[in-house]
Amino acid sequence: MASDDEGHDIPVPGYRNYLVYSDESGVNGARYYGFGTLWMPWERRGDFQRLITDLRERHRYTDEIKWTHITRWSRPFYAGLLEAFFRTRWLMFHCLIVRRGIVNMDFHEDIDEARRKHFAMLVKVKVKYFCAGAGNKAYHFRVDPLPSRYKKADEVAFKIAGAQLKNELGLTPLKTLFTRDSKSTAGIQVADLLLGAAMADWQNEATAGPKREIRSALAEYLGWPDLRADTALSEWKFNIWYFHDPTTGAPREANTRVVSLKVPMPTFRPGRATVVSRRFAAR
Repeated sequence: MASDDEGHDIPVPGYRNYLVYSDESGVNGARYYGFGTLWMPWERRGDFQRLITDLRERHRYTDEIKWTHITRWSRPFYAGLLEAFFRTRWLMFHCLIVRRGIVNMDFHEDIDEARRKHFAMLVKVKVKYFCAGAGNKAYHFRVDPLPSRYKKADEVAFKIAGAQLKNELGLTPLKTLFTRDSKSTAGIQVADLLLGAAMADWQNEATAGPKREIRSALAEYLGWPDLRADTALSEWKFNIWYFHDPTTGAPREANTRVVSLKVPMPTFRPGRATVVSRRFAAR
């Protein structure tokens, strides 16, 4: 396991307390909708704020961090942010992408409920994986409000995930959830950026040059030609999960690609860490 003597050289995921920021995309009728989560150790939240502050000062960037805010003038800041993310071992990003048209509505009252359930599924599956049955871990979520006709839809999803974890593991690792304004929450802003880049490829968005450059840079960090694929469950640094429901009869439209990180990271399995590796097994 890596040393924890310096901020940039610490163990891979095995922390006791996690802070998770969440954002959503594509909820207004787009072909795909998705949820992105930025994870960090709870004890590193101050380091994360300093990282963002340093990047802002270096590039003189004062605007909100957001996928839609990438321009030719802000591109160097966003390129620096991508590099910082991939070089910081205690940061990771996990997202879920769902094709709206193949959601089996037999299991949902409407698409609003389906989105809440899919967000709950992302929370439950990821926490279950990293928790690995340990009863001494705690997960704290800070979320951008879920667009919904129901008030506090995020709290409903959180309770669903918590109940499922209690039923499956006999544990209650979900400790807190607070809704936060993304304009004043850097973690949600970074989640927006990373999710927006991934979703742009899935939505086949015709984006301007600077956005294409950032999107291509992100794919390059994964060793990919683009971002229209998903990753193995065990890929912890940057994970894309394309949700496929076989009950719909629709073919699975995404291939699972092996990730070859430009900046190598230690591999991780629940309960243990191994030496640095650039190769990961597919599902």
